[in-house]
Amino acid sequence: MGTTPLSLFILLLFSVFAEAEHASILRSKKESACDLFEGKWAYEAGAEPLYESSSCPFIDPEFDCLKYGRPDRNYLKYVWTPDSCSIPSFDGEGFLNRYKGKKIMFVGDSLSLNQWNSLACMLHASVPQAKYSYTRKTPLSSVIFQDYGVSILLYHTTFLVDLVQEPIGWVLQLDSITQGGSAWQGMDVLVFNSWHWWIHTGRSQPWNYMQDGSKLYKDMDRLTAFAKGLTTWAEWVDQNVDTSKTRVFFQGISPTHYQGKDWNETSRSCRGEEQPLSGSTYPAGSPPAADIVKRIINKMSKPVYLLDITTLSQLRKDAHPSSYGGDGGTDCSHWCLPGLPDTWNDLLYAALVPGCGGKTVCL
Repeated sequence: MGTTPLSLFILLLFSVFAEAEHASILRSKKESACDLFEGKWAYEAGAEPLYESSSCPFIDPEFDCLKYGRPDRNYLKYVWTPDSCSIPSFDGEGFLNRYKGKKIMFVGDSLSLNQWNSLACMLHASVPQAKYSYTRKTPLSSVIFQDYGVSILLYHTTFLVDLVQEPIGWVLQLDSITQGGSAWQGMDVLVFNSWHWWIHTGRSQPWNYMQDGSKLYKDMDRLTAFAKGLTTWAEWVDQNVDTSKTRVFFQGISPTHYQGKDWNETSRSCRGEEQPLSGSTYPAGSPPAADIVKRIINKMSKPVYLLDITTLSQLRKDAHPSSYGGDGGTDCSHWCLPGLPDTWNDLLYAALVPGCGGKTVCL
């Protein structure tokens, strides 16, 4: 019995579908094999930062470790190396041209300040002769590259949700975003961050009560409170941000290094540390707050890119200001500039330039 035209058509159709499915599987494997946030730190003797702190007019003093006497520069020689792909080289001038007339806003606490300072310095170093304006105020600061119309903004908020003064004292409203939300709208890129202030206690705690709905609490499990507050933020993004016009990021949990036992050492803090941890895992594991961030982002209806800097930053016990922050204390929360936040911005850049697809992969 001969082959009919119908049977030939069915065979051809089957072949086309099989080829398409195979290509899809290959694409999926290629994407899943290329996670920018899995890797290790490699020492490169010839590595130099994109800028010197002395040549950047935007660095807050507490991050300027070289100015305040840090004697070593080895912490500037370590390069983040993903396991299965490479990070594209930062092209500041190209970035400014691509984002002409655009607004990029960091929203959060002093870790957002750290990253905002870094990106402004990286861009300034790329176009040192370009005109700029610089405004440093609370809650809104800005660096505007006037030749390009690019605004790099910082909106300071420690909790994302509202902190309001009432007759009973300062109240942290876990279910409300009214204070900052209007300022966050109309941006082309939003990079959110919150965590460090959620665990402050005693005199450094800026609130007297927490409020969830109609209920007031003198205190609450801080991870529970953080999850409630972050859920409110997620709902705000889902309801108020047009992600066809605005790219939304969340800066992963930035770690501290105050307990040497977390990295299997007897040291009490990051003081005196001059080398990162080797390998790609942190002995103390992932902080619970990072798991909360991932869980809440995964439930959102709008796409949010997690800038998952937690593990790669945990490995950098050497990169804090330590005793070189200019205030006489030991800072194992923030990061020297130039330094680690430049890598955060390399990864942000990788997510924003063509070829990386806005995912945790760079094809």
